Amino acid sequence: MEEFGIRNLATGLAEAGLGKAANVRYNLLEGALYEEAIRRGEAELTADGALRALTGQHTGRSAKDKFVVRDDKTVDQIWWDNNKPLSPEHFSILHQDMLAHAAGKDLLVQDLIGGADADNALPTRVVTEFAWHSLFIRNLLIRPNRDALKSFVPKLTIIDLPSFRADPARHGCRTETVIACDLTNGIVLIGGTSYAGEMKKSVFTVLNYLLPSKGVMPMHCSANVGPDGDAAVFFGLSGTGKTTLSADPSRTLIGDDEHGWGENGIFNFEGGCYAKTIRLSAEAEPEIYATTKRFGTVLENVVLNEDRVPDFNDGSLTENTRCAYPLHFIPNASETGRAPHPKTIIMLTADAFGVLPPIAKLTPEQAMYHFLSGYTAKVAGTEKDVTEPEATFSTCFGAPFMPRHPTEYGNLLRDLIATHQVDCWLVNTGWTGGAYGIGSRMPIKATRALLTAALTGELKKVEMRTDANFGFAVPVAVAGVDTKILDPHSTWADGQAYDAQAKKLVGMFIDNFAKFEAHVDGKVRDAAPGIRIAAE
Repeated sequence: MEEFGIRNLATGLAEAGLGKAANVRYNLLEGALYEEAIRRGEAELTADGALRALTGQHTGRSAKDKFVVRDDKTVDQIWWDNNKPLSPEHFSILHQDMLAHAAGKDLLVQDLIGGADADNALPTRVVTEFAWHSLFIRNLLIRPNRDALKSFVPKLTIIDLPSFRADPARHGCRTETVIACDLTNGIVLIGGTSYAGEMKKSVFTVLNYLLPSKGVMPMHCSANVGPDGDAAVFFGLSGTGKTTLSADPSRTLIGDDEHGWGENGIFNFEGGCYAKTIRLSAEAEPEIYATTKRFGTVLENVVLNEDRVPDFNDGSLTENTRCAYPLHFIPNASETGRAPHPKTIIMLTADAFGVLPPIAKLTPEQAMYHFLSGYTAKVAGTEKDVTEPEATFSTCFGAPFMPRHPTEYGNLLRDLIATHQVDCWLVNTGWTGGAYGIGSRMPIKATRALLTAALTGELKKVEMRTDANFGFAVPVAVAGVDTKILDPHSTWADGQAYDAQAKKLVGMFIDNFAKFEAHVDGKVRDAAPGIRIAAE
């Protein structure tokens, strides 16, 4: 990491090539950023004092327009099946053209930190064209104190110019939108999109590249810690309950999305949260709802009524409505962003096939298998042409942000689990009693009771059975939970239909994992579902 950024001459904007900007303002605070965003017409004030901005046609990440520079250093380190290459020559032209585009513009700069662990922190300079983008990233990353800013030297520079339009023929990209990551020199260029989440995920991508070589596991997860220092990590794709289930009033929230795990324990990459707000309510998620009424929060693509009151039930602009706020807006949030080594890992899935039990104990090899699989399911009606449940596999629960091969992360996770004797559980927040459309959603009360029993260690004391399809251990009975729900087969009216559905899902897992088989050892391969069935 010492060499990272040596050629990124970004200790001042003049050195970075942005000296021709008409006006550059460093590290503005919230009030000044509000004024600037409103003056420019970029955003407007809500009735409750938050700042609402619209992102136009880009209401989510442009995953197909993200590129990684393929050079002598990255050629053998990047998982190119998952990352689109860009030549150093194309990146250089793109860089120079973006600098030329910035000439004469009023730019804003935030000097921030990615990573709450000092040994693994990534000082990041973010140059933005929009004032509300500057507020957004100030909310999402960690803010150095004023003394630290005096000697701030970035190792990553992000240049974010939504008004820039890339030329595919000239810049080697796909469309006018581009997210280009030069991992060797520590530069990320973002053009042609106003979606602020691209900045946040660029920092995550860079840390995912840097940290494994230091023995630190980067994780797309939420995390919390109990009063006795019993930390827990929650992996899960969108819609599985990651943010909701980690928000526990009896436990301290470390963070809701991105963390590292190394020799010093776990640590948040961020200093804020970027929560979905579609159908957000004060009853279901009171702490997140309260942040939407605070000065400093950025609401992204949220519809306002004529009185400028947010309508969180209105998804007419996008279902991906968001709010970005600093972590200290959550009452029980950690002040340090750090916690001891986790005692528990929770892997969340929303199984719309109605096959998986509500909770299952995983061995380290099974944990690696399910981590590499990253399974959840889409349900009918959520996307065009989706008429029945569809399996979704996103390796490491975050494939779009993984520069290295998944097995690098999987091996790190397995080694850390074994070293620190972490209990791993697979929790299904999806359907029971049948697939989506026939069965019902797993009762949240049961999920929370099982989760509490896992975190307190009570589940380790109960009788377990071995699941016939997946081979993991499932509780037979847990206090306060309907025993029937623990055996998915018994919740289906038609047992043969369950068996057919289970066989179908097992086949999907096996087909998906085929691409990893050559990269893992026999113990992980043997953790695949269906092994016991084949043996019998």
